[in-house]
Amino acid sequence: EITDLPESVQATIRNFVAKSIGNQIVADSDYIKNQALDFCKKQKLQEAILHSISLIKSSSFDEVKGVIDEALKLGMDNDFGHDFIKDFDARYIEKPRHPVTTGWSLIDDLTQGGHGIGELGVVIAPTGAGKSMALAHLGAQAAKAGKTVVHYTLELSDKVVAQRYDSCISEIKLNELRNRKEDVLDSIKEIEGAIIVKEYPTKSASVATLDRHLEKLVSRGIPIGTIVVDYADLLKSVTSYKDKRFELESIYENLRGLAQKYACPIWTASQTNRSGVNAEIVTMEAISEAFSKCFVADFICSLSRTIDDRNNNTGRLYVAKNRNGADGLVFPLYMDTSNVKIRVLEPTNESIEDLKKNTAKRQMNHLREQYKQMKTEGENS
Repeated sequence: EITDLPESVQATIRNFVAKSIGNQIVADSDYIKNQALDFCKKQKLQEAILHSISLIKSSSFDEVKGVIDEALKLGMDNDFGHDFIKDFDARYIEKPRHPVTTGWSLIDDLTQGGHGIGELGVVIAPTGAGKSMALAHLGAQAAKAGKTVVHYTLELSDKVVAQRYDSCISEIKLNELRNRKEDVLDSIKEIEGAIIVKEYPTKSASVATLDRHLEKLVSRGIPIGTIVVDYADLLKSVTSYKDKRFELESIYENLRGLAQKYACPIWTASQTNRSGVNAEIVTMEAISEAFSKCFVADFICSLSRTIDDRNNNTGRLYVAKNRNGADGLVFPLYMDTSNVKIRVLEPTNESIEDLKKNTAKRQMNHLREQYKQMKTEGENS
C-alpha cells in the first residue's frame, strides 16, 4: 500500500523496516507496524487535503468528501478476497438477508420474505400514478415490523409525507386527519418501529448528503432499519456528467452502496417516459432517461393506472425484476389514494401482450372519438 506514496517516502519506510529487522526488534514489531501505518496515513491524508483545495474553489464539496474518505481508507482493508479452495465451506454458509416485509404477502412470497439488507428496490410509475403513496406504504410496513425508517423527500414537504404515514397506519382518510387527531395518535403509538422524515429541496441533496445525515443518526444511537428516497431521480450526482443518463446511473449505484453500508434495504422510485402515461402495463422500456438503473436494482416493480383505474381505485403492479425469485408477473391492485391503502391481489391470466393490446385498442378508440368530435364541430361551423 506504500506504492501510492512518493518515492522518497517509500525509500524512508523501506530503510526503517530494514534497520528494524537487522536489529531484530521483534518484540516491538506491532509498534513498528502501527507507527509506519500511521505515517503512511498522514502522508496520504496530507496529499488528499492539498488536492481538495482546488475542489473547494470549484465548490465540489461532495468530491472533497470522497477524496478525504478514500485517503482515510489506507491500511483498513486486509481482505484479499475469497480463496476458492481454502474458503470452500464459507460459500455454503447461508448469508441471512433479514428481509423486511412489503406488506403484500404475494410479493413477500416472490422475494423470499421481502426486501433484504443491502438491496435496492425501485417503484416505476408515470407522474400522478402513486409512486410516493407506494413508498409511504412500504415505509409504514417496515415501521410496523419494528424498523426505524428514514424517509427522504425531495419533492413534497416533510409534513405532507408524515400525514401520508398517519393515514396509511391509522387507515383514516387524508382529509379527515385534522378532525381525528386523537385517533391518529392512538394508532401511530402502537407501531413498534420509528419514522424519521427528512426534507431536502429538489436537486439540492446527493447520496453523500444522505450519508452524512445517516451518520449523524447512527452517532446518536438511532439504528437504520429501512431507507426510503422519494425519489432518486431528484437527487444530484456527486460527480458532474455531460449526459444525464450517466448522472442517474451514478446516483443509483451510490444508493445501492448506501444500502450495503448501513446493512438495510432502500426503496426509491423512478418516473416513466411518455409511453408509460395511461398505459395498461408499464414495462422497463418506459423507464425515464437511464435504462442502466435497471441493472443496479435488486427489485423493480411498476405501477400502472389508467383514467378508469383512478376512478375505480384499481391498477396493476408488474414485477419487472426480482433477484430473489420469479419476475414478469402482473398483479391487480386495489389502490385508494384517499387513505394510502394499496393491496396486491391474486394474479389473473392476462399476459403482458394482452394488456398492451388493450392499451392500443383503447387509445385507438379515444382517437376515433376525438376525430368524430372534430368532424362534427367542423360541420356545425
